[in-house]
Amino acid sequence: MTDQPPTNPYAATPQPMSPADEKLWATLVHVGGIFFGFIPALIGFLVLGNRGPFVRGHTATALNFQLTMIIAAAIGAITSWLIIGIFIIIAVSIVIIVLSIIAAIAANRGEAYLYPLTIPFIK
Repeated sequence: MTDQPPTNPYAATPQPMSPADEKLWATLVHVGGIFFGFIPALIGFLVLGNRGPFVRGHTATALNFQLTMIIAAAIGAITSWLIIGIFIIIAVSIVIIVLSIIAAIAANRGEAYLYPLTIPFIK
């Protein structure tokens, strides 16, 4: 029997990721936003945010973008009784697809990417 206190596996600091893993997860967070909205970015930020600066930057950027797009879609839904609301919802959908693909390509190349016109909720 040793005199060491029991170790808590939940208190351990997370291991940093390799650069290839960081690029992979950052790419998946951006692509996941196309299909599942803000959920992949939120999970990535909470789970992977402490594992490396590259993946933290991309998950925070993706989460800020998805939250901004939720606000824009809500405005479109509220104004959908006007004709403009329908166009806002269509535009938001197209912007999400196009900019998420551009961000995923940048993440896969190992480059930083900032979505245009995004409200910085998380820094």
